[in-house]
Amino acid sequence: MRTATVTRNTLETQITVSLNLDGTGVGRFETGVPFLDHMMDQIARHGLIDLDVVAHGDLHIDAHHTVEDIGITLGQAFAKAIGDKKGIRRYGHAYVPLDEALSRVVIDLSGRPGLVYKVEYTRASIGQFDVDLFSEFFHGFVNHSMVTLHIDNLRGVNSHHQAETIFKAFGRALRMACEVDERMAGQTPSTKGTLSA
Repeated sequence: MRTATVTRNTLETQITVSLNLDGTGVGRFETGVPFLDHMMDQIARHGLIDLDVVAHGDLHIDAHHTVEDIGITLGQAFAKAIGDKKGIRRYGHAYVPLDEALSRVVIDLSGRPGLVYKVEYTRASIGQFDVDLFSEFFHGFVNHSMVTLHIDNLRGVNSHHQAETIFKAFGRALRMACEVDERMAGQTPSTKGTLSA
């Protein structure tokens, strides 16, 4: 089983992430940021990743540190769980609609961090959640998981729908990239022979 648990403690946040890449989509989230919990549940359910996230952050200031640091810790746990990447598909992609909204996410477990994030939300906040923090979350994830990630919201009017399509597509793309490819058994899916850099 490809599993990992990572704890990250700073003066601003204390976070523990546990995940199982070969799970069934079971999630438990205690971050203090309800809308982020909802989005993390999309990753778990649509990625078939068992995901447990417990975070205590300086929410009396705002949610910035907590959201960014959860992205960082999730990235660290993912990098640990995916291991040497032998025998996996490596690439994943997904288009996900929700009513009027449509998003595309493409991922490469390349060993190189990179994020292209093309999202223009129609509102600055969803309830109390500042939508700018999603970019911080994904930057934290890619920088510590060492993946290349392209996120495009192709259309949408409702910001909640925009965000939900992004996270559902992210979960689906991640699931595809992590899947074991029987034809690649024991092989690294790279002409370089490595996906570590």
